[in-house]
Amino acid sequence: MIRYIAYCRKSTDEKNKQVLSIDQQIAELKEFANREHLEVIDFVAESKTAKVPGREKFAQVLRRIEKGEAQGIVSWHPDRLARNSIDGGRVIYLLDTGKLLDLKFPSFWFESTPQGKFMLSIAFGQSKYYVDNLSENVKRGMKHKLRLGLWPLRAPLGYINDSNTKTIQIHPETSRIIKKAFQLFAEGNKSFREISVFLSRFNIDRGWESGKNNPLRIGRIKNMLKNRFYIGIMKYNGEYYQGSYKLFITKKLFDRAQKQVERIERPRYKGHDFAFSGFARCGECKAAITSEQHIKKYKNGNSQTFMYYRCTKKLKPCTQKYLSEDKLEIQIREMLEKVSLPQEWAKDWYQWLDRDEKKELALAEENITKLKTETETLDKKLNFLLDSFLDQVIDNETYKNKKNELFEEKLKITEEIEKIKQNGSSWLEPMREFVDRALQSRKIARAKNTKEDLAIFTKTVGSNFFLTDRQLVPTYNLGFAELHSRLLAPDPQTQASGKSEKVAPTGFEPVIFTLRR
Repeated sequence: MIRYIAYCRKSTDEKNKQVLSIDQQIAELKEFANREHLEVIDFVAESKTAKVPGREKFAQVLRRIEKGEAQGIVSWHPDRLARNSIDGGRVIYLLDTGKLLDLKFPSFWFESTPQGKFMLSIAFGQSKYYVDNLSENVKRGMKHKLRLGLWPLRAPLGYINDSNTKTIQIHPETSRIIKKAFQLFAEGNKSFREISVFLSRFNIDRGWESGKNNPLRIGRIKNMLKNRFYIGIMKYNGEYYQGSYKLFITKKLFDRAQKQVERIERPRYKGHDFAFSGFARCGECKAAITSEQHIKKYKNGNSQTFMYYRCTKKLKPCTQKYLSEDKLEIQIREMLEKVSLPQEWAKDWYQWLDRDEKKELALAEENITKLKTETETLDKKLNFLLDSFLDQVIDNETYKNKKNELFEEKLKITEEIEKIKQNGSSWLEPMREFVDRALQSRKIARAKNTKEDLAIFTKTVGSNFFLTDRQLVPTYNLGFAELHSRLLAPDPQTQASGKSEKVAPTGFEPVIFTLRR
C-alpha cells in the first residue's frame, strides 16, 4: 500500500490573497485522505514562497521520498508543490524514476501516466506563468505609482502608509521628532550616535531594530540624514522620481545637514588633537604642514607641552622653520581682524541689500519664465527617452543612466527657480552670508573661542593657506580679498588731508561685483 506525506504551503508574498490557510489545508487533506482511504504518515506545513527553489521542508519531503519512507504526496493543488521550473522538474523526475509513485490533489486530477505527467507539467507551467505575470504586474504598478510621485514601499521615518488612499502621509508626531533630529544635527554639535540616542527616547524604530528603546544603528542614522526622500526626491531601483507627497523638511535644513555629514565623514588625522592640522601647506616647497607635540620636563617634576607646525619636507629640500601653535593662532586672529566689517556699517549694508533685493525681484519673473521653458524642454526629452525605451530603441541601462542625468539637470533648474523665488537672485544669498561673516569676523577674532572654532571659521574666510618664513599667507574667498584690499587702502578724499581711515560701505563696488558675477 502506498504511503503518503501531506504537504501544505502558504506563500509569504500573498498573505491577503490566500485561498486556504495552513490550518484549512490540513483539515481539507485529512478529510480527503479519509474519503480516499489514503495512508498519510505525516503532515508537513511550510510558510514560504515557491517562486524560487530553496524551501527547506519541501526538500526534506523529497529526500524522504527518495529514501523510501513514503511513495506519494498529498497536497491541495500542484501550485502548492512548485511555482518554479526546478522544483517542478524534480517532482516529475521522481515520477519518471519510480521513486514517487503517486500524487493526490483534492482540486486536481492526476494519474502517473504519460498523459498525467504531461498535464502535471502544464499545471506547473501555469503556476510559474502566474508568478511571472504577477511579478511583472507588480513591477508595472510600482513604476506607475512612482511616475505619479507616489511611494510604493514602506514609508520612511516621519511618514506613515495610508491604507485607504494607498499613499504616504506625514505622521503628526513622528515627523516633528525627525525634523528636530535634523535640526539638532544641522547645528553641528551632535554626532550620529547622539542623534541615534535622541531618537531612541521616543521609541519610533518601528521594527528597524530588535527590542524597544534600542538606539538605531549608525548606518540607519546616516541613511536617514542623507535620504533625499525628505526633500521630495525618490530613488527606486537606481532611478530618480519626483515625489508628490507633502514635505516637512525644508531644502535649506537638508543642505545644512549634508554639510555636517560631509564634515563628520571627512577623513581625520589620527593621533594628537591639533587644532590647525591640515590647515596649510609650505609656501616654499608646497609640501604638507605637519603638527608635532613636544613635552619639556623640568627637574622639579613639572612639565610643559608645546605644539609646533612645520613642513614635512617630503617633496624636496626645504629651508622653512617650525612655527609654534600660539604664534599661528595670533596670526589667524589678526587675519580675521583685517577682513572684518565694523559693526557700525551693518545697518547700511543690510539696507543696501534690502533695496537691491527689491530691484532683483522685479527681474525674477523673467528669469523664472526662462528656467520654466528649460524645464519643459527637459520634460519633452524625458518623454521622448521613455518612448524610445518602450519601443526598444535603447536598452534599459542606457535609459536609466540618461534619465538620471536629465533628472539631475531638471532638479538643479527647479532648485534655481526656488532660490529666485525666495531670494530674487542667486547672488543675494551668498552676499548676505558674506556680510554676516565679515561682521562676525572681528567678534570671532577677539572672543575667547577655542582654536578648533577659530580654524573652522577661518576656512569660511580663506583657503589655500601657505606658511612662508613663519607667516601665514591665505587666499581669501570671494569678497574677502576685495574687502581686505579696500580696508587697508586709504580713502583718496582723506589721504589729501593727511588722515588715514577706512572707506565707507559705499566704496565696496569690487566686492559687490565679484559676488554678483
